[in-house]
Amino acid sequence: MKVNSKHVNALLKLGRHLLDFNPKDSVYGPLQKQIHQALIHNGWFTQETIQQCFSSWGKALTSFNLEQWLSPYSFPTQTQPKTIALVLAGNIPMVGFHDIICVWLSGHKARVKCASKDLYLLPYMTHFLEQEVGEERITFTDQKLENFDAVIATGSNNAARYFDHYFSSFPNIIRKNRNGIAVLDGTETEEELKGLGRDILQYFGLGCRNVAKIYLPKAYDLNLIFGGLFPHAEVINHAKYGNNYDYNKAVWLMSEFDFLENGFFMLKEDSGFSAPISCAHYSYYENIEDVRKEIQVHKEAIQCVVSKLKIEGAIPLGTAQQPNVWDYADGIDTLSFLENL
Repeated sequence: MKVNSKHVNALLKLGRHLLDFNPKDSVYGPLQKQIHQALIHNGWFTQETIQQCFSSWGKALTSFNLEQWLSPYSFPTQTQPKTIALVLAGNIPMVGFHDIICVWLSGHKARVKCASKDLYLLPYMTHFLEQEVGEERITFTDQKLENFDAVIATGSNNAARYFDHYFSSFPNIIRKNRNGIAVLDGTETEEELKGLGRDILQYFGLGCRNVAKIYLPKAYDLNLIFGGLFPHAEVINHAKYGNNYDYNKAVWLMSEFDFLENGFFMLKEDSGFSAPISCAHYSYYENIEDVRKEIQVHKEAIQCVVSKLKIEGAIPLGTAQQPNVWDYADGIDTLSFLENL
């Protein structure tokens, strides 16, 4: 691992800081103030989901994980560091943090444009890291991005078309909409189905890794999926989620779609990979090999696969929103991109 050890140690300290987070501890007063602002400015953020995000990062930023992740790369001391423009999404808390630490570890500079709905948590994290190493290479802006050498931008499919045009003359990584999928075979345990429920509804299903499409064997009992979702029934009490559920249910009823629902979530047989909030699509299969082929054909629409079956790249049920630090969005190696600028 040829990355500055000060930077690695700073990440380890931040990991412990996030894992030990306690909103009642005065040490976390400044962070809790940022959380309060985040909650005010984004109705989808809750104290619980932000703490889930902190826990996930705390578990990811360990000595073992960082060694595993960084050992293949070699970043010489940057005598003339490049400036990387980062255009971040804001669908779930701190969703752009991985891009920031990739640039930071590579020795380049980051000029960050946060999503308007996630302005408060990321500056706290970067300030923590930069204080630890005594340098400042990460800046935030709400203005038009200028004077940069490369771009990493994440957004909707519509935004990606704009990014492709606007940033076409720069080395770039442009990310579009993707979704998680699940493949079941009917032998899943109750705990695994609860894990699937978490994969579907954690962060209200807003993340690109959340499961929005499920492949099922013929004659599968859909009540098993609803059973796995049941521990998340309180989600309907969240105002924005409840409004989306009511709206999407009304649309599907007026459209005379066939669907099943349990009072807080809907399932519809549909070939699509992207489903509205509070909904998931499912398809039946007869041969698992057909599913494997379909995953390959549509891999550009899929962020991750959760399954207990032998499917390339599949991760265990319940872990969709717990990526490792080496799990790059869209499967594009961000550190390698930065290493070769």
